[in-house]
Amino acid sequence: MGRYTLRRLLQMIPVFIGSTFLIFFMVYALGDPVAALFGDKAPDPATAARIRKDLYLDEPLWRQYAHYMGQIFSGHFGTAFNGQPVTELMASAFPVTLRLTLVAVAFEMALGVTLGVLSGLRRGRGLDTSVLLLTLVVVSVPTFVSGTVLQYLFGVSWGWTRPSVSPEAPLDELLLPGVVLGLVSLAYTSRLTRTSVVENARADYVRTAVAKGLPRHRIVTRHLLRNSLIPVVTFIGTDIGALMGGAIVTERIFNIHGVGYQLYQGILRQNSPTVVGFVTILVIVFLLANLLVDLLYAVLDPRIRYA
Repeated sequence: MGRYTLRRLLQMIPVFIGSTFLIFFMVYALGDPVAALFGDKAPDPATAARIRKDLYLDEPLWRQYAHYMGQIFSGHFGTAFNGQPVTELMASAFPVTLRLTLVAVAFEMALGVTLGVLSGLRRGRGLDTSVLLLTLVVVSVPTFVSGTVLQYLFGVSWGWTRPSVSPEAPLDELLLPGVVLGLVSLAYTSRLTRTSVVENARADYVRTAVAKGLPRHRIVTRHLLRNSLIPVVTFIGTDIGALMGGAIVTERIFNIHGVGYQLYQGILRQNSPTVVGFVTILVIVFLLANLLVDLLYAVLDPRIRYA
């Protein structure tokens, strides 16, 4: 297990370097951060040259990237164009989005897996058909539509919660945005769990457990569910990073100043250090989530062994 973990950590290094270089190239090579800093006004050539020198933009792209990576390993992610360090923006944004993502993932796992198991165990019946139709509707409705409708119903019409989240973003105010953020993922989790349960229900080990006379709840929880959750855990692991990075729409609807909000502002104002810094952290989140998923495989399926 330790050797496998070490090997996976080493495999993450080239993936991290390649991903961050691609992000850095798309942001810095395909645009002019200095021109974006001045907006519609043309900068003075001497002033523009001095800013480029201060921001290390007068060097070749590979040297800019090497300089940036050196800053990252020293804990410095650059400075936004407003003079605020990017790490300060991260310190205020990531805890909010992390809480929002945890609410979304908890909602996705609890309800999605439950609906998927119940649907898979009752394949072809009314509950199965209802779950399939409901999840199809959820997948078909865009997030900005479902978010706006739920915000109006729960926040404005019924008054059960605040229509917008306060700057402190307490956990109770993040429940509704978390549900909105996790709706589409819940639908995919339900359908994936159902398919996996239906497939594993016909496996030999399940028939053997039934023939041995084991109780139904033990067959479902100890045998069927553990093996059926492997593809679901894979999806949820990769979905954590996607939820954190894809919360732009949800955070805009509920006025949440998290990662999505900062990325939106950075892209809108062409604030390159902010965009590159935040996406770099999201890459790390993706890699760690995938590593955790790989390590969970052996817990869910004892047949999996790591050399």
